[in-house]
Amino acid sequence: MTSTLFTDHLAAWLVILPLLCAPVMVLLNRSKLVWLLNLVVSASCLIIALHILWDVSTGTVIHYAMGGWTPPWGIEYRIDGLNALVAVIVSAMATACAVYARKSVEQEISVHVHGLFYAAFQLCFLGLLGIALTGDIFNLFVFLEISSLASYALIAMGRNRKALNSAFHYLILGTLGATFFLIGVGLAFAATGTLNMADMALSLQDAANTPLLLTAFALIVVGVALKAAIYPLHLWLPGAYAYAPSVVSVFLAATATKVAIYVLIRCLFSVFEPDYMLDTFLPDILVVLGGVAILYGSLRAIYQEGMKKMLAYSSVAQIGYMVMGIGFLSAAGLTASLLHMFNHALMKGAMFMAVGLFVYRVNTATFDNLKGMGREMPYTFFAMVLAALSLVGVPGTVGFVSKWQLLQAALENRHWGMVMIILLGSLMAAIYVWKLIEVLYFQQPEKLRVQGVSSGSERIGRSPAGMVIALWVMALGCVYFGLDTDLSLHSAQYAVTELLQGRGN
Repeated sequence: MTSTLFTDHLAAWLVILPLLCAPVMVLLNRSKLVWLLNLVVSASCLIIALHILWDVSTGTVIHYAMGGWTPPWGIEYRIDGLNALVAVIVSAMATACAVYARKSVEQEISVHVHGLFYAAFQLCFLGLLGIALTGDIFNLFVFLEISSLASYALIAMGRNRKALNSAFHYLILGTLGATFFLIGVGLAFAATGTLNMADMALSLQDAANTPLLLTAFALIVVGVALKAAIYPLHLWLPGAYAYAPSVVSVFLAATATKVAIYVLIRCLFSVFEPDYMLDTFLPDILVVLGGVAILYGSLRAIYQEGMKKMLAYSSVAQIGYMVMGIGFLSAAGLTASLLHMFNHALMKGAMFMAVGLFVYRVNTATFDNLKGMGREMPYTFFAMVLAALSLVGVPGTVGFVSKWQLLQAALENRHWGMVMIILLGSLMAAIYVWKLIEVLYFQQPEKLRVQGVSSGSERIGRSPAGMVIALWVMALGCVYFGLDTDLSLHSAQYAVTELLQGRGN
């Protein structure tokens, strides 16, 4: 009976497990226990997410009515190939961060708030999972705000005073995005009388493109674009990534914007008809903004003097690739976008983990203070190089696979200018990656400005095993999934086929 009860409610358990464990972590507030509980919950959710992905890969769409209330009145979890893939990405990154977190959190977070930190991490985790799983657009908004509020708290816990300013900046822009999204949802509800996304899509098929619906569409797109840090609505991202605690930078960089991109795809292709995009010239707008983001983000990354800021602006550019793929409005473009969501989570997660190790050892992530540190930390440096080559798009890495798919989509759509921008973006990535390698390995080391580390501390001489293991799993993933694309590419292709067929395309 217990086994059946558990397996019949797998979709609900993905959200219930983190929700139940978050308050327990606050009550325990003992560093090792809450870390272990965080690891167990994250790994359990990963196993469940993989099981669900396997189930939907056979063509099954999972429908789960919360509390037995059937849609459109009740809240439904509707899981297909697309959101199952997103749930796996989020759960895998949460698990990797859980392995990585112990020593990093001990150094960067005050010990008396460890329970609160891990509780906020689990709330952010469940919010992102809920966004991926729900089939109710208002429930999606609720989970979006749970993850956002938890993110603000996580960023603000950084010891750097700029972390609080960055969290406040993120809160202001995030609140604006949420407001736009909620107003858009309200207008769509007024026009259709339902909040269930599948039911809303059926109602919209027979509805004319009235000013009310076009306004709802525009507000939802702008709100999600703010959450996804799509250029030029990206201003919250550099500070949030640069000044957050290291494990928070890893988790948010690998998941938060990817889930927002998923929401954009879900709204554009599962809720609204493609005619809404064409009537507002949105595909062309997305292609242009994606191209500008690639050039702008890469250029800003080249001139940064800190590793975290460099990687943050690199993320702006990488989001541009995903947005461009959506704008192509084709199966090839969508496949490239979904594939890059998966691949970027690996490469950027690995790079922020490597930066976190430098921060752990010498309490700094600025280039001036890390000259020659690559020779002092060869394993960390080599793993970072593997992930950095993925950012460039070197063959044999995950970055090459998704950029190759995007190039094919651009050629298929005869976007010759975007072909040049994709290639130029890779060249610019090579420039800032080389800057990183040059500083860490080829420049002569100077006296390190170590702050807050007692003389003779083993932190200066040793890297924690958990942090190194998590980093190398991510770095090897950048190579493995660059050579074997059975899981990533096939899952993306299946999700896109299912998505477009569901809309009658």
